[in-house]
Amino acid sequence: MNAFVQLVELSAPLFALVFIGYLIGASGRWPASYSEALSKFLFAVPLPALLFRLMSDMSKLPPVDARVLVVYFGGCMVVFVLARVLGFLVFRLDGVGQSVFALGGIFSNNVFLGIPLAKAALGEAAMPSIGLVLVFNSLTLWTLVTVSVEWARHGELSVKGFGKTVQGVLRNPIVSSILAGAAFGLTGWQLPGLVDTLLAMLAQPAIPLSLVVLGMGLAQYGVRAGWQVATGIAVMKLVGQPLAVWALAWALGLPPLETQVVVLLAALPVGINVYLMAREFQAIEGPVATSMLLSTLLASVTTPLTLTLLGVGR
Repeated sequence: MNAFVQLVELSAPLFALVFIGYLIGASGRWPASYSEALSKFLFAVPLPALLFRLMSDMSKLPPVDARVLVVYFGGCMVVFVLARVLGFLVFRLDGVGQSVFALGGIFSNNVFLGIPLAKAALGEAAMPSIGLVLVFNSLTLWTLVTVSVEWARHGELSVKGFGKTVQGVLRNPIVSSILAGAAFGLTGWQLPGLVDTLLAMLAQPAIPLSLVVLGMGLAQYGVRAGWQVATGIAVMKLVGQPLAVWALAWALGLPPLETQVVVLLAALPVGINVYLMAREFQAIEGPVATSMLLSTLLASVTTPLTLTLLGVGR
């Protein structure tokens, strides 16, 4: 119980920043274009600077267990399949709606919320594993849902679409900064003092600003119809995915820190990218927007609880 209270106290300021951002966005005094511009700035400067600097010291950090990928994305695949079945049997969604519903159950808010929580609760030793998941996250999950949607629509796969997905992911500043930082870190070199100081200064606003921007974005999307489907997505995301990932981690004997990392990422609320995908495919946009708000609110309690069950803080 004491560990849970400590983790709630630790994560409370982070979720409070999300709430502050929500209030700013809901006030009507900040147009949606402001939050979009701030989001682009975060992805272009502070977050890449933070991730490059962290990964540049990779030679000093513990080696990354490759089973992290098997556990995390294996759990994603299990939940995706189960969620598609649930979307059909319970909510009577079509193939495209099922795909987006299932994506909501596995695509976490890893960048805006995952990085701050991981640093606060698990420390910098967790960052190599976080970085490994982030590199493959967008490519793997966007490809999975794209294939699922294309199959639902046409009964065939698109090689051209897959190629565009790969190119888009590699051009992503988050992914490129992780890869560049890891490559530099493997050389064993040290960043020059001036460069390290500049990166530290650029990275300083990354975490608090990302949480405020997340809240502003949630206010922009708003709560819409389809709360039943939204609740289904939130349950799959906050309960189904963490359980599936934990079960695989236990079965494969993943070490405690890596297990805490992958389960933490799985226990995070629905990511904004799911809403973008819902808009792209014009499917269950309202329920997805609602699920983002609902899962973020619930995660302020369920995520510390999950970490407590994993032994964090003891």
